[in-house]
Amino acid sequence: MGEPKDASSLLRLTPFGRKEWGLCLALGVGGGILLLIALGLLAGAWSWGGALGGVAIVGGLMGTLFFRDPPRKVDDDPASLVAPADGVIVDIEKVFLREVDEFDADAEFLRIGIFLSVLDVHINRSPCSWKVAFKSYKEGKFHDARSPLAAKENESLLIAGWGEVLGEKIPIAVRQVSGAIARRIVCSAQTGDALQKGQRYGMIKFGSRTELFLPADGAFELSVGLGDRVRAGTTVLACWTGRPRE
Repeated sequence: MGEPKDASSLLRLTPFGRKEWGLCLALGVGGGILLLIALGLLAGAWSWGGALGGVAIVGGLMGTLFFRDPPRKVDDDPASLVAPADGVIVDIEKVFLREVDEFDADAEFLRIGIFLSVLDVHINRSPCSWKVAFKSYKEGKFHDARSPLAAKENESLLIAGWGEVLGEKIPIAVRQVSGAIARRIVCSAQTGDALQKGQRYGMIKFGSRTELFLPADGAFELSVGLGDRVRAGTTVLACWTGRPRE
C-alpha cells in the first residue's frame, strides 16, 4: 500500500500541529527579515541583528521539521502488524491490560515500547486494520520517555479494540505516552472508528513514547528486538503465525 510522492507530499506538514508549525514558520520568516535588515546596516549592528536572525531561522526550521509528515509505503502483508511510530525499541515485556473492559482481564499482552527522540517523525499510524472500542486518557508525570517509570506513571492515552489478521479477530491496543519534553498528546481516533493499516491517527508533540500491545499467547512471532530502529507504517513488528497456543 503506497502513498503519493509528488513534491507537495514530500513537504507535507501534519494538520495535527498546524498551530505550532505555523508559529515556527513565522519565526523563521521573521528571522530572515531581521537578517536581511542586519546585512544592510553598519558592521557594528551586524553582530546582534545577524545573530538573532540566524537563531530565529534555525529555530523556526527545526521546529517546522518536527511536524513533517513524509509519505510511507505501508507494508501490505495481511499477516503483519506494523510499527505505530518511528523510533527505537526500548523494551518488550508481558503485561496485563485490565483497564480495558472489552478484554479478558487475565489475558497477557506483549508490550513493545518505542522511544521517539525530538529528531524522529512523530506521526502515529495504525498497526493494522481494526475498530476502536475503547479510549482512555490518564493524567500523570513527565519522566524521560526512555525510563521504565514512563510506561507506568507518565501522562498517556490508550486506544484499544479488535483487529482482523487473516480472518482472525484479535485484541489490539496502542498507547501514546508523554515524555520529559512532550507535553501534549493528540489522538483523532474515537470509539467506534475503523482505522486502516498505516492510517495516521495522532501524534505526541516534542519527544515521547508509543507502545503497541498484542496478544502474548504465541499466535504472533516478533520481527524486531531491543535497540532496533523502526518506522511507522513500514517496519513489521510481528507476524501472525497461527492459532494461539492452548
